[in-house]
Amino acid sequence: MGASRSGAAWASLLTGLASVATLPLAVYLTRFSDSYDLLHAGFAIPAAVALGVAALALARRDGRRASLSLSADRKDWPATAGRVLGILGLCLAASALVALAVYGLLEYVGSRD
Repeated sequence: MGASRSGAAWASLLTGLASVATLPLAVYLTRFSDSYDLLHAGFAIPAAVALGVAALALARRDGRRASLSLSADRKDWPATAGRVLGILGLCLAASALVALAVYGLLEYVGSRD
């Protein structure tokens, strides 16, 4: 069972790509809206986390399938790429969360004066 027959591997790759693209896309879309500010792009953080976790879960499912396979090719590159992209998406979401927390802290400290 190669990479072409594993739906979980390809799904992991696609959800990993979506996880990485979610936050930059949300930030980019703020440029075209008068009512949608950069701060509102933070609402995309849970979506990026959910997609990243889904990518990791799908890659793990493919790894389990590959470990039960009798074929010599046990590693599917789409699952590996999906795993890496899922981790990257989670890292981007974490950094966006830290940025929002720092912004909130600075707003709080600035409003106390």
